[in-house]
Amino acid sequence: MSLICAISNEVPEHPCVSPVSNQVFERRLVEKYIAENGADPVTGQPLSEEQLVDIKVSHPIRPKAPSSTSIPAILKALQDEWDAVMLHSFTLRQQLQTTRQELSHALYQHDAACRVIARLTKEVTAAREALATLKPQAGLVVPQAAPASQPVANMGKSPSLSQLQDKATVLTTERKKRGKTVPEELVRAEDLSKYRQVASHVGLHSASVPGILSLDLCPTDTNKVLTGGADKNVVVFDKREEQIVATLKGHAKKVTSVIYHPSQSVVFSASPDSTIRVWSVSGGNCAQVIRAHEAGVTGLSLHATGDYLLSSSEDQFWAFSDIQTGRVLTKVTDETAGCALTCAQFHPDGLIFGTGTADSQIKIWDLKERTNVANFPGHSGPVTAIAFSENGYYLATGAQDSSLKLWDLRKLKNFKTITLDSGYEVKIATVVILRIILYFNHSGLVTGVAFGEHAQFLTSAGMDRSLKFYSL
Repeated sequence: MSLICAISNEVPEHPCVSPVSNQVFERRLVEKYIAENGADPVTGQPLSEEQLVDIKVSHPIRPKAPSSTSIPAILKALQDEWDAVMLHSFTLRQQLQTTRQELSHALYQHDAACRVIARLTKEVTAAREALATLKPQAGLVVPQAAPASQPVANMGKSPSLSQLQDKATVLTTERKKRGKTVPEELVRAEDLSKYRQVASHVGLHSASVPGILSLDLCPTDTNKVLTGGADKNVVVFDKREEQIVATLKGHAKKVTSVIYHPSQSVVFSASPDSTIRVWSVSGGNCAQVIRAHEAGVTGLSLHATGDYLLSSSEDQFWAFSDIQTGRVLTKVTDETAGCALTCAQFHPDGLIFGTGTADSQIKIWDLKERTNVANFPGHSGPVTAIAFSENGYYLATGAQDSSLKLWDLRKLKNFKTITLDSGYEVKIATVVILRIILYFNHSGLVTGVAFGEHAQFLTSAGMDRSLKFYSL
């Protein structure tokens, strides 16, 4: 009985046996298999060359291969080889067809990408040209008549527009640098839901006329909290020391807007008593009273230079005032609107700003030309809040129609609307407005929300007279 190799099915010249499968192999073939796979060819179990056992046999006479003994067998072998070649050729054709399809798809994507790039380049060029028409070029805003038939009161010397332009250029450069990196200390969006209340203070304002109506943090020291109350007072509170730094009294009516100066120990407040007050925190006194309006002041925003205030009012005017002298430099109304302004906010660059109206309109204004350059209709109730994104590309607005809208300033259109349940009113245009409703545990209307540095904490104020702090 001759030995047959389990791999080649031929008589081996150097037979050996595997102790794993007890099969006979040609040593040359099985060693190659073990070198590549490290296992027995039959069972697949681990096997090494050292385990192979040689079989001592006399030199056998190798029989001729069955395929070489007859013409039919040879023809059969040739047919099998032809079939294998044809199958391989078919496989290659399939692969070629697939490669052609992938190449066609890649070329289509490349062409589409080129078209998109061309379109975006055209839009960027158009946007830059449009922005150039909004930005002041040089010189002074010469006092001249506001829109036709509208009176201009208290017109004084206007600020140097080169100063405003230079500041805008610096801010734009700084924002681009910041946009490339995210601070490691910044709290992630998914961690906001983990905020828990860590402190609550209810003694800042009078209990007889309860309610905190406005809130702001000192940009350079977010432990300093500024609040305006229904009790007509402005309060500066130290979060770290948990004590009141100053209580500023002087308004004849409730305080609806407050701003903390970013670099000076100065705060600003506005009230329905039609005045804007500039306060010295260290001195505890009122440094200036700006009388820019004849009706209640509804909005307040500090220019990026820190030297000028923008205000809006129920008298349908917006005003641009000098905080050092208290003079009103510019006062303008839109004769086509004929309704009260409800809020106002500077763009981060300070060259344009937005106002909200009682008839649900959002208007964008050019500070140099004092003209309305864009409108955003869409709300169905008085606009209550406006906020520009830090990069200056987007605008968030809230209104009494229980909705929050996000606008693209480059395309001048609304791209997102968040609708709250009926009865909720948006008071603060911020990305966490939904959490204000669902998360903060005030017993009254939430009127103010502000993040600490890098969102390490969050503070909120409400009509329940409480100031609350939240952190991880």
